[in-house]
Amino acid sequence: MSFSFEVKENLSKINQFNTEIFRAELVGYFLSGNMLKRQDIFEFVTENEFNIEHFYKILFHLKIDYEPEMKGKWYAAQIHYRDAEKVLQDARNITGDLRKNIIKGAFLGAGSVANPEKNYHLEMMFNEEKYCDFLQELCQEYQVNFRKIKVNDKIQLYLKEGEEISKFLALLGANKAVLAFEDIRVMKEMKNNVNRRVNCETANLNKTVDAALKQIDDIHLLKKMRKFKNLSKDLQEIANLRIENPDLSLHDLGELMEPKIGKSMVNRKLKKIHELAEELR
Repeated sequence: MSFSFEVKENLSKINQFNTEIFRAELVGYFLSGNMLKRQDIFEFVTENEFNIEHFYKILFHLKIDYEPEMKGKWYAAQIHYRDAEKVLQDARNITGDLRKNIIKGAFLGAGSVANPEKNYHLEMMFNEEKYCDFLQELCQEYQVNFRKIKVNDKIQLYLKEGEEISKFLALLGANKAVLAFEDIRVMKEMKNNVNRRVNCETANLNKTVDAALKQIDDIHLLKKMRKFKNLSKDLQEIANLRIENPDLSLHDLGELMEPKIGKSMVNRKLKKIHELAEELR
């Protein structure tokens, strides 16, 4: 079962037996891209059984005649044109907070949301641009900012930010889906943060090792050319510590010195060794 299917199941199971809410949701369904006009009927199609049951419940409650039908794995409901026209006209009379139920109906009608474990993407499809623009403006009233794009013969509103998707699902009242989405989002962010930190630490370690290998190469050259014994005792000490500990940072090398010295001092000593090795190359 897809995450989108679960969200619509969550929304369809919200019990709100209220005529005004049902009327607003039905308007959203009729504005959506899965409401198809065929001669003198409008037909709504969906593959989500919970969604079609919710749609039937709305029509029954509002005393609107319909014909149920199965088309392969798709569920359908046919409504006469005159009833559909009356529903669309009702959109003008829906005011206040009831308007968010129009958004809910539009999402149930032709919306989908990707599994947040893979990527953040939520969309709603429309057959007519005027319906799309109306929903976009309506969502902006609730501080949810959709982007619009044309896809073939349809118009799409979409979100690609996790926070915006979470806010939109909360607006619809899909509380169970919001909790699931946020759990996944938090875990995903934690993993990303850990990966960034590991990558950063790995990069720093690689730099340390690369620098250490060059320093060890300098020391071996001094020994090969019998110049190592000419070094001062502190340079010999830091050189031997570097050979014994190729993976340690400059700070940690300084901690092994007797007495301990700081990172900048270690760097100066190794730089001096490098300069002497360069003179021999």
